[in-house]
Amino acid sequence: MEIDHIIPLIRKGETTLSNLSFSCVGCNMFKRDFVSAIDPETGVETGLFNPRIQNWIEHFRWDEARTRLVGLTAVGRATVLRLRINRRGAVRARQRWVDAGLHPPSD
Repeated sequence: MEIDHIIPLIRKGETTLSNLSFSCVGCNMFKRDFVSAIDPETGVETGLFNPRIQNWIEHFRWDEARTRLVGLTAVGRATVLRLRINRRGAVRARQRWVDAGLHPPSD
């Protein structure tokens, strides 16, 4: 995990607790300085999920295998797509964590 600026510094985000969040290195690499993405279902640009002001359970759920994240809303779907949350390496890692009884974290 690394610390991410929810609103990137380049977009005038600040280094304050309310603008910081933990992010996996891979997801943060794909987020870069984006604050929005296209919802693949509606084709409309929407803001990315903000863990400081939005509720995770309203926007996401795990699939039956508990290895792929499913976006339930435009925000969730756009975030999953932009951050490439279900890329092959991440899904494989989650499978190992599921097998070890470590995932999902709030089961």
